[in-house]
Amino acid sequence: MNPPATAPSSTPASTPATATEKPALVAATLRDTVAAFAVIEAKIKLGGGQAAIDRQHDKGRLTARERVAKLIDPGTVFQEYGLWTAYGMYREYGGAPAAGVVTGVGVVQGRACMIIANDATVKAGAFFPMTCKKIIRAQVMAQMARLPLIYLVDSAGVFLPLQEDVFPDADDFGRIFRNNAVISAEGIPQIAAIMGSCVAGGGYLPVLCDTLLMTEGSGLYLAGQALVKAAIGQTVTDEELGGAAMHSGISGTVDFREVDDDACLTRLRNLVGKYPPPSAMTSMYPNAATSKGPSAARDGHDVYSVYSDKPGAQFDIREVISCFVDSRLETVNGEQKLAMDFDEYKAEYGQTLVCGYARIAGIPCGIVANQKKLVQRTVAGGGGGTGPKVSAQMPGVIYDDSADKSARFIMDCNQRKIPLVFLHDTTGFMVGRDSEQGGIIRAGAKMVNAMSNCIVPKIVLILGASYGAGNYAMCGRAFDQFIALAWPGSRCAVMGANQATGVLAMIEEKSRERKGEKIDETTHKEILAAVHASYSEQQDIRYGAARGCVDRIIEPHKTREELAFALKAAVANWDFSRPFKTGVIQT
Repeated sequence: MNPPATAPSSTPASTPATATEKPALVAATLRDTVAAFAVIEAKIKLGGGQAAIDRQHDKGRLTARERVAKLIDPGTVFQEYGLWTAYGMYREYGGAPAAGVVTGVGVVQGRACMIIANDATVKAGAFFPMTCKKIIRAQVMAQMARLPLIYLVDSAGVFLPLQEDVFPDADDFGRIFRNNAVISAEGIPQIAAIMGSCVAGGGYLPVLCDTLLMTEGSGLYLAGQALVKAAIGQTVTDEELGGAAMHSGISGTVDFREVDDDACLTRLRNLVGKYPPPSAMTSMYPNAATSKGPSAARDGHDVYSVYSDKPGAQFDIREVISCFVDSRLETVNGEQKLAMDFDEYKAEYGQTLVCGYARIAGIPCGIVANQKKLVQRTVAGGGGGTGPKVSAQMPGVIYDDSADKSARFIMDCNQRKIPLVFLHDTTGFMVGRDSEQGGIIRAGAKMVNAMSNCIVPKIVLILGASYGAGNYAMCGRAFDQFIALAWPGSRCAVMGANQATGVLAMIEEKSRERKGEKIDETTHKEILAAVHASYSEQQDIRYGAARGCVDRIIEPHKTREELAFALKAAVANWDFSRPFKTGVIQT
């Protein structure tokens, strides 16, 4: 959750975050929640712990985070993705902090690159199921934005106790190698550096890249000494099987043999510097990397005073937006005043969704945001001379008019070729007779259609709740997000815990009654409490982040910096040439 801050560094010695650690209790304020998350993140960044870090250093090798810090340009930032991956998972194996791999975007020789670095301090960098999912996600992001990929390989291969969940399926280990081949065919640069172990099937990853480096003392082979001896009775040394000298001078597999990590990282930087820059002819935003824009109209810390995550609390989402979009001067009563650079689209119609054109760090974008205050809707009256009717619309709920408005806005952003930013704080679509007769399903389908067929980058930020079909319509995980960010304390599930608890408790009670158990008041309360606790844990944003449904949890007051970094990474070499089409759409 650290902002795109300076390059990652080794965390001070402490107890590593383990999979047995229970999620922290919900704090009293958003600031408290942010602080509680930061403490856990510091532990996660220790990987396998200080003892494992010391063992890596004893081998003359850097840790994954130290390698990333030396690889990226001095003074630049590294936006890490998937830090919370596998949080609370694999408890029976001692946990796998960050799934044993570091992924994120950093600037190398002035160019944004996707970096994937195995963390050898976590089970020797072995691949857990979530390790595969995390790496595949990084590859997909790089493919979407045509970002060069740099792999820092230091892995013992598949984590054998869980091989059945790592090896066979379409979105498992093999998908990584398939992606290597496809990404290369698309002309997206890939460089791999073997800086430790690279064994068994994992050996294909670096060899499928365009350029391959290897440090002395590292190993690249399909089978180690013991397996070779058992399989064919041959006695060989590690160097003969897959040492750097052998692959450099005999097999010809390695392009560059380097003496140690520092020399390897220097060579990597030199090689990246010799790629041609993204063509200004193919990029809509050739100056995105250096774009800054004016400051925001409000200080980022103001978000803590204008936003509320308390149940039933209302606030104007425009006040939150003003904390991170660029500012502009406006003349009011003859005086120039600083205001947010936000042109609201159809401001008086479909008001439970706020849509508008803005700039963030100088990059134009469209914003679609759930409004969190009560608004009024005016509709035409019926016959007999009755005038317009006014009705209230609830905060955070998507109605047919707001869905219709946002669909048209999304289509216009695609016509303009500008990225879309979705701000989630929704309980879903409106239900009931009036809503159904008003065409809520038709309007919602129109919004989903337009959003699904976007050809521009889609960036998501979950502020509070993101429930049910509201999550889908606001560009949920299944809808080709470029990146999904979230604030600490946010929630994502099919519905809220309070709504779900009654339904799930009733199902549990009926099941027990069928087995002959009598449900008295005490048992009823125990079931309700247990179900509520379980569901609350599952809707916690950390639960989703652990399973790869969120890329990064951020500090709210750093929202502007986070969105600016994501936008710059997305648009610098994005292919905007594809035609925008929706097919058959509800009208």
